[in-house]
Amino acid sequence: MSSLSPTASRCGGPSCAVPDVDLYDAVRRRRDTRAEFTGSPVSDDVLERVLAAAHSAPSVGMSQPWDFVLVRDAGLREEFRDHVAAEREIFASSLAGERADTFARIKVEGIMESGLGVVVGYDPSRGGPAVLGRHAIADAGLYSVCLAIQNLWLAATAEGLGVGWVSFYREEFLRDLVGFPAHVRPVAWLCVGAVAELPDVPDLERFGWRHRSPLASVVHQDRYLPR
Repeated sequence: MSSLSPTASRCGGPSCAVPDVDLYDAVRRRRDTRAEFTGSPVSDDVLERVLAAAHSAPSVGMSQPWDFVLVRDAGLREEFRDHVAAEREIFASSLAGERADTFARIKVEGIMESGLGVVVGYDPSRGGPAVLGRHAIADAGLYSVCLAIQNLWLAATAEGLGVGWVSFYREEFLRDLVGFPAHVRPVAWLCVGAVAELPDVPDLERFGWRHRSPLASVVHQDRYLPR
């Protein structure tokens, strides 16, 4: 792996020990983080472990079709923040009544507060022209990238970090901002950083936008049956 920062170091001491966290506990505690970032930098050793977890995700045809751009530059993050704010206003203008009032209270990003953006891209050319397992399902490569993001998110949670997936952006804007070539699709801007806490209740539930459905409402036996 290339250096994570100009001062990147390899883990060699007891402070770099991998945390002992139960997988189910990490799944339970994972949150889409917005307002809780402290701005404290993530050490290179921890960041390398988190990215290595992402890079260990399963992928169709062993294509590993992901790229990670680490964005620390404040100017780039300000550009993206302003773009996201404009897109937020576009969405807000489509709402009315209770939905508008509820959305107005929801923070949708922690771009500046987190101190680090990880832009995840999908390169469909990775793995050659004949990717094993993708011939019938063109999106299998995109699914692989999402698995890498989930690995990153759970590893970050185990490390005590917060992650916030920002989705209020136009793909062409983010592609140009980080210099992806035309064939690479930006899949996510992830705000990654130290947090004061991970909330017990997800923001969208806490503010009343949506509530989690029970497992039984989405499980079917043998064939799909409408609820």
